[in-house]
Amino acid sequence: MLAISIGPVALPAGPVLLGVSAWAASALAARLARWPEADDNGQLAGQAIFHAVGVGLLVARLAYLVLHAGAYAATPWAALDMRDGGWHLYSGVVAGLAWLLWRGLRWPRLRLSLASACLVGLGLWATGWAALDLHSNAPMPEVRLQPLGGGAPLNLAQAARGRPVVVNLWASWCGPCREEMPTLAAAQQAVPGVGLVFVNEGESAAVVQAYLHEQGLALHEVLLDAPSALGPAVGSPGLPTTLFYNTQGELVDSHFGVLNAAALQSRLQALRAAR
Repeated sequence: MLAISIGPVALPAGPVLLGVSAWAASALAARLARWPEADDNGQLAGQAIFHAVGVGLLVARLAYLVLHAGAYAATPWAALDMRDGGWHLYSGVVAGLAWLLWRGLRWPRLRLSLASACLVGLGLWATGWAALDLHSNAPMPEVRLQPLGGGAPLNLAQAARGRPVVVNLWASWCGPCREEMPTLAAAQQAVPGVGLVFVNEGESAAVVQAYLHEQGLALHEVLLDAPSALGPAVGSPGLPTTLFYNTQGELVDSHFGVLNAAALQSRLQALRAAR
């Protein structure tokens, strides 16, 4: 599951899961630190958990930017665009744990509460990660799609034709889709060896063609998903959703929300290297 629906709003599952796990760990740390008597220890312990999460996120972002500095060199402002999902998981986890270890060394009376809350928070996060199926290697779903220019319906594996492919789920009414579409269209023309397949969700061929003509987008490999079946099949109730498949048709990366040019380039580099 890439996103979670809350009423009419779809939110990326990863950040929601992290927020819930951090809140639960902070509440537990505060409760344990106050037991058996109320004092300021609870507030210190609860804040330490949130500070550890903040430090972890900062380090995870910086590590990702360092590893992909070339992709962000042309547009350094994109480093501030947190919507692109660029985080280095292991660096962030190590930094967050190091922060809690330092706090535990300075505050001996909080060691047990911080350690217990940390284990519970990590356990919730890992369990949620597995339950929401937030991992790669998922195969391409067998959803039938109609080529925009006509022809026989085909599935994603047939559209991929043995190539590594980027599959973008979009709609003309979706603001974030419209924002990222020029970037994806340029990549389709400029990146050899990797296919970019655009799957429109729920709109007619006439609406899609009119939108592409109006925006001056010369897209190839545009497929129609009239019943909007592909989104639920890949665990994404919202748009835009971008999926990265290797030559074996296995999902190696995914993103819910806007992709800027730098983030797309870094993922394309990884996808080409995975060949």
